Amino acid sequence: MTLSRYNPWQEMNALQRSFNRLFDDMLTQDSDFRNFSKVPAAELWETDEAVNLKLEVPGMDAKDLDIHVTENAVSIRGERKQESTTEENGTKRSEFRYGKFERVIPLPARIQNTDVKADYKDGILNLHLPKAQEEKNKVVKVNLEQTNA
Repeated sequence: MTLSRYNPWQEMNALQRSFNRLFDDMLTQDSDFRNFSKVPAAELWETDEAVNLKLEVPGMDAKDLDIHVTENAVSIRGERKQESTTEENGTKRSEFRYGKFERVIPLPARIQNTDVKADYKDGILNLHLPKAQEEKNKVVKVNLEQTNA
C-alpha cells in the first residue's frame, strides 16, 4: 500500500473547475437561464426634505420603464428586449441578460407621491421623493382617569 500526502489545493482547484463549468453552462444559448434578468442595483439616501433613489438600468429606453410610487414604496418594472440578429458565418455568444424584472423598494419615510421628480440619463434613473408634510403643532387633549383607592 502506497501512502500519499493530502493536498488541499488539488481539491480547491477541482471545485473551481466545477464552478467555472456551471457558470459557462448558464450562459450558453441552450440553457434555461438565458431569460434570467438582473434586478437593478439601487442606492437610497434620505435628507431632511426628501428621499432620493438611484437605480441602475442600463440599455433600456425610458418608455420601457414602468414606475409606481406610493406613500411607502417605489415599484419599478421593465423589460430588456432581445434584439433579433442573425449571423451567417460563425456563432454568436451573448452574456447580456434579457427579460422582465420588477423591484419594490420600501421607503424609510412617508413621502408626498404627487410631487415626485424623475430623471433618466445614461442608464441611471434618479427619483427625488419629497417627504410628506407632517402635521405640525397639533394639540391633542389627554384625559386622565382617576382611580379611587
